[in-house]
Amino acid sequence: ANPELSPDGQYVLYVKENGIYRARVARGAAVTSMDTGGVPYIRAWGRNGSPRWSPDGAKIAFVSDRENHAFVGVYDVRTHAIAYLSPSVDCDGGPTWSANGKQLAFHRRPGTPFGNQVQSGQGGIGNPPGPAVSPNAAALSGVRVNPASGCSGGFGGGGGSGVAAARGGEAGADSTRNALRRSPGFYSAAFPGGHTLKLMVADAGTGDAREFWHNAPRDSVFTSASNMVWAGDHIIFPVTVPNDEWERWYAVSVSGGDPIRLTTTDGMIEDATALALSKDGRTLYYCTNATDIERRHIWAVPTSGGTPRRLSMGDGIETYPQPLASGKSIAVIYFGAKTPASIALVPASGGAPKLVFPTLSKDFPSAAHSTPEIVLTKAADGLEIHNQLFLPQDMKAGEKRPALVFVHGGPARQMLPGYHYMQFYHWAYAYNQWLASQGYVVLSINYRSGVGYGRRFRTASNTQARGNAEYQDVIAGAKYLQGRADVDAQRIGIWGLSYGGLLTSQALARNSDIFVAGADLAGVHLYGNQLDTANLAFRSSAVAAIDTWKSPVFLVHGDDDRNVDFAQTVGLVQLLRARNIYHELIVVPDDLHESMLHRNWIDTFDRMGVFFRRFVWDKSAVPTTSH
Repeated sequence: ANPELSPDGQYVLYVKENGIYRARVARGAAVTSMDTGGVPYIRAWGRNGSPRWSPDGAKIAFVSDRENHAFVGVYDVRTHAIAYLSPSVDCDGGPTWSANGKQLAFHRRPGTPFGNQVQSGQGGIGNPPGPAVSPNAAALSGVRVNPASGCSGGFGGGGGSGVAAARGGEAGADSTRNALRRSPGFYSAAFPGGHTLKLMVADAGTGDAREFWHNAPRDSVFTSASNMVWAGDHIIFPVTVPNDEWERWYAVSVSGGDPIRLTTTDGMIEDATALALSKDGRTLYYCTNATDIERRHIWAVPTSGGTPRRLSMGDGIETYPQPLASGKSIAVIYFGAKTPASIALVPASGGAPKLVFPTLSKDFPSAAHSTPEIVLTKAADGLEIHNQLFLPQDMKAGEKRPALVFVHGGPARQMLPGYHYMQFYHWAYAYNQWLASQGYVVLSINYRSGVGYGRRFRTASNTQARGNAEYQDVIAGAKYLQGRADVDAQRIGIWGLSYGGLLTSQALARNSDIFVAGADLAGVHLYGNQLDTANLAFRSSAVAAIDTWKSPVFLVHGDDDRNVDFAQTVGLVQLLRARNIYHELIVVPDDLHESMLHRNWIDTFDRMGVFFRRFVWDKSAVPTTSH
């Protein structure tokens, strides 16, 4: 995990089994076991991770989690020595280098109090286990930390198993523990003054650190500072603000002062790949759907604070900003309604993206694409749902066409009115375009629990195994199609992969009266492992409605799926066979959740097209035997 490329591109650091390993990237040089990750590159006590190269590649900062405390260490590549930055009894993490490599910033939280430590005997001495600890050394450890509340799990301020719990619940333990909870420091941890988070800056040469900011006592906003980045003379980091619909990034000057909100735009910033800094660190470029909720565009804001401005204009989709060395342009990956993934340049002063690669050949079917329309539907509970509608170009007045519903996976995804920035959904968008070119009306549904429409939408209640409330959004889309004058209400199908496969199986099981056929790719069919009709997770599953499943289904699954257990399809097929429900099945031995082989996708999409033509377009009689 956590790959970190060296500044010269020669090596990559990564985390494995609580150690930091190094692998050689460049070819042609002598290769040792250390260069191939055969042995750890950095050996130290504890669980070691978060490696960060210094700008010159001469040093590596990392975090050494010792369970009840954590250090930020600096490894010297030349001497192999490790120095720790102002080591304490607290939990340090998130190291980030200044541009000149002379300083490091990190965050500090209180160490773990006794109440969140699990006693493993009558006390003793020793070090917490780690990659360099022998079994005998591990046995010496007298105090361990509850994994849910140690340095990696929070501030160490919540409840824990504690001394009494580890002693087997001796008489009076509960009342003693309750009394101690009211006594400061046994179950809670804070710095003098009551604050629980410090930002520190250290001299990389001496290791001496000083505080440059701390939060307020009982602060509910600035409770952590993960993913800190040094930007100019500020430290920037994301913050989840209570009751705020959108992600925010803040900046704090290393000279001190209050945090400054940088991203005042109301829109999603999906992850770290959505942000980049100018060469001098004084401008933050970020990708968001602010002011255009269905797409992504590039914005810029000074890291010292100011008004954000949109840079990329037009109706395309721009992602993964990378400022060029000249400072005049930002390279992006661009997507359009008729343009697949391309490299484009956006002027730093703002303007339309200029596509630079590739140049689409004449045989690319740009003219065959339709431009998706955004349509809004309302679920039975009144929630508004955003969808993309693909209409065939050859439709004639008064004609009624068959229709297909597409449901994305995740569910933390958002389909867009253009080619998508994620691999499978790039293909899925293309396939929906192909279906429209074959004459189908296609509706792609952004159901609740997806991203892009705010935190409340993303965390909607009663979804998944808690009631599968998102299925009503699928039904709302289907009823919208049934109500269109250009759709044959008796010829509606559905398809999707992963969570989209789950919703496809839900649709066929619950509403074969609406969906005449479906393609379920690597879907989940039973939540959990309980076959109990009174269990909410079971009742939220497709198999709970298996007796009303009548429509034919096209199933695809690789049996080495690391995301959805292949057992989900094994179990479903037994139910389909027992009820003589027609199904066509593709099992790919040793393949993954999303096939890594191009030929498998060509085969899958081709056979799906034949299946839909047969059972949706032609609405052929369903055979009595499956294959």
